[in-house]
Amino acid sequence: MSYFNSKLVDYSFEEAIEKIAEELKKEGFGVLTEIDVKEIFKKRLDVDFRKYKIFGACNPSFAYEALKIEPHIGALLPCNVIIQENEKGKVDIAIVNPIESMQNVANPNMGSLADEVSNRLSRVLQNL
Repeated sequence: MSYFNSKLVDYSFEEAIEKIAEELKKEGFGVLTEIDVKEIFKKRLDVDFRKYKIFGACNPSFAYEALKIEPHIGALLPCNVIIQENEKGKVDIAIVNPIESMQNVANPNMGSLADEVSNRLSRVLQNL
């Protein structure tokens, strides 16, 4: 298992941004944060970088349950989703694998919740 799951999609970058937000919503996730890495690198470093965005996705119900089980789990929230244009102009979407990111949390009660979040995020990728 990998710390992330990814998929190349046949959408433009802008279409991929819209589509991933739609699919996340279908699975109960909202986009809490959107980081435009290309823009930040240009403004702060005067460096040209490929199209690259990071979404911080959250399912409030799951976040609430996770925080009840493990108060420090907020350090691993929200679930990050990366949308980037690769060197060939194709769009690659990668989503963190919650099972892997929570593996080092010493709380056995997190397992089933991580499985459910992982299953939902996997469906997001499958539906693209």
